[in-house]
Amino acid sequence: MKRGTAKRTAKAPVRKTRPKSSGSGASVVVQLDAIEDDGGDGTLDLGGGVSLSVSSLGKVFFPRDRITKGDVMRYYAQVEEAILPVMRDRPLVLKRYPDGIDGQSFYQQKAPDKVPPAVRAETIRNERGEQQRRLIGGDLATLLYTIQLGAVSVDTWHSRVPRLELADFTILDLDPGPKAPFSRVVEVAKLVHEELDALSLTAVPKTSGSSGMHIVVPLQPGVSDETAVLAAQLIATRVASRAPAIATVERSVRARPAGTVYVDYLQNIRAKTVAAAYAVRARPGATVSTPLEWKEVDRSLDPREFTIETVPGRLRRRGDIWARDMKKGNSIRALLDTPIRAAKAPR
Repeated sequence: MKRGTAKRTAKAPVRKTRPKSSGSGASVVVQLDAIEDDGGDGTLDLGGGVSLSVSSLGKVFFPRDRITKGDVMRYYAQVEEAILPVMRDRPLVLKRYPDGIDGQSFYQQKAPDKVPPAVRAETIRNERGEQQRRLIGGDLATLLYTIQLGAVSVDTWHSRVPRLELADFTILDLDPGPKAPFSRVVEVAKLVHEELDALSLTAVPKTSGSSGMHIVVPLQPGVSDETAVLAAQLIATRVASRAPAIATVERSVRARPAGTVYVDYLQNIRAKTVAAAYAVRARPGATVSTPLEWKEVDRSLDPREFTIETVPGRLRRRGDIWARDMKKGNSIRALLDTPIRAAKAPR
């Protein structure tokens, strides 16, 4: 993702290679290169009469990796065909890093009072029933605008406007305790897979881009967000009941054994978010939350291998796993009729 090889000062970080791209993102990458090389401020032509002003593209977002705001924008331009459908019609929650990922950060729920004409912002009813104006994903201008504001990741609701009470997937967030290695996350992910197979349910595993994994179960249309929470709770409880030594649904951090993996189903509550598929995380190495095939979920899996440098090439080689495997929604009727095993998860 990064360009050039000569050593530079802290204000002009090194970028390794010019990224390869195709489609409309290729033009945007070229424009970002030119703007950053010309001082970092300029206007992008996104086609169809759409433009977006950007600034300070040379600003370092990842100090240890010398990755700039421009590098992050280039990545998203490269993978736009994969990530924009993931974001489409979903309200966005921003976590902004005005001084890079090592500086202070803050969450932003509401859209700014004034947004560029090309950026999508709509008034929705939030989880408390209040009307709020929010940024809505689905186009490159809105995505790049969030990076312009200092965001890194793409964090979306699990539902789409206008039917925000309906979820189109349910998710299990595997969150390891401080003494649980990533190999244990993989072990729990495999248990989740076995439980899903037993229930004739399909799911897409992905790295979280951090220390855990996400198991995402696509749903048939018309499932309420309350039902999505219940479905995830049932699956999580089955896993924790089966393997209490390594998996838990205990909500209290202090009460969880340090070596277990928390199978979190509460991320499905309305307006909760997790990093979207293909989203960059504010972690060293600029890791990416990357969809996987189940055969990749083994002890050799290393989430640090999926970065803004490697994921575009992976997409070209393997195709869009997310789009392919999220097409068919699951019926969860059988799951809701299935009793939980008698064993109880630790509390």
